[in-house]
Amino acid sequence: MRQQIHDLILSIEPWDDLEALQRADTLKWIRSGAEIFRTQKPATPPKHLVAYFVVADPVRHRVLLVDHVKAQKWLPTGGHVDPGEHPRAAAAREAQEELQLKAEFLYPDPLMVTQTLTVGLTAGHTDVSLWFVVKGDARAALKYDAHEFKSVRWFGYDEVLAMDIERLDPHMHRFMGKWGSWVAEGVKGMR
Repeated sequence: MRQQIHDLILSIEPWDDLEALQRADTLKWIRSGAEIFRTQKPATPPKHLVAYFVVADPVRHRVLLVDHVKAQKWLPTGGHVDPGEHPRAAAAREAQEELQLKAEFLYPDPLMVTQTLTVGLTAGHTDVSLWFVVKGDARAALKYDAHEFKSVRWFGYDEVLAMDIERLDPHMHRFMGKWGSWVAEGVKGMR
């Protein structure tokens, strides 16, 4: 699985210099033999894999964000990748657990890789996040895990870009830019 994850990350084309730097560091980390999966809550080891899945409604130009209890920010949905689990499987599992949603990936692979020092109630460890995009419908009724999220809400693309980055994942604006360019270019693999 380590090699599959390495190759998955290697296939991500960096959006900017920061993503190129974080991608290179992530690949080096994986090749080092360090434990890459979280083995004990909340943060063992102190750097581990996360699978984000941005639920997007490309027809209505909206994305779903959650008001995360522990992070105390508006974030995409997602969670930790379990030991031996493929990140795409983790995203699909988390979609079912958090939103009772069957994940329909708009792209087969993640669009972005980021590294983030966590904040909020479990601050101080590093999440290495793979960002997938899952198809959603902003008109559909939402069910969500109230233990993890204070609320969930659909945001227009421009609303997300206008939000203070301090209220979001620090890479959210960059993700929106990268994804927006993919949609505009009609990148292969989008369903």
